[in-house]
Amino acid sequence: MDAAQETRRNPYGMDEDCRNCAGLCDQRERVVHGYGDVGADFVFVAESPSAASEAAGVPLVGDDAGERFQHILGSVGLNHSLPSSTEPELANAYVTLLSRCRHPDREATADERTRCEPYLNADIRMINPEVLVPVGQRALTELGKEYTTTPADSLAVTELHGDTVRGRGFELVPMIHPREQSDAQTDAWINFFLSFKDTDYRQTKGRRSR
Repeated sequence: MDAAQETRRNPYGMDEDCRNCAGLCDQRERVVHGYGDVGADFVFVAESPSAASEAAGVPLVGDDAGERFQHILGSVGLNHSLPSSTEPELANAYVTLLSRCRHPDREATADERTRCEPYLNADIRMINPEVLVPVGQRALTELGKEYTTTPADSLAVTELHGDTVRGRGFELVPMIHPREQSDAQTDAWINFFLSFKDTDYRQTKGRRSR
């Protein structure tokens, strides 16, 4: 974790009482902001909190999908705690969401995701990572619109899982959402990412020294 960082949970102190979306804020239990290492090279972006993530206040933890995701991070050296931990010891990784609030009966709407964009944009701007990892099709489509020149509707996470997409300022490394991964797909992504980490993935864009 970045030496000057005091907490992995919502390290930038973003608004935990956001009222931008009446249809979500009246249904949620809490806002789930980003979590992890603010000096990370790798930012993982999923769609919205699960019930387990909402209970913990941390993205992608606490249920089968969260444990699979944390196992993946541990297998590539980005998590130094057990997959079952709801406060994982992430290093060189930051996990965040397109939409920070959970509705118990539906996904966030396009308008609600748009209202949440400033939080995601702030995470990415302040961390300035080298690599964005869209977790799931929705995250790949939304990040593809903003950070690649490839038509976003042509980006299929099932085809790009364990591959790279050249972005504008960032490399994208898509991942099928852990709740939808087979064991073989999990192993494939881990093996790809271990090899990818051994490449010179860092871009020349004036990053601070680590």
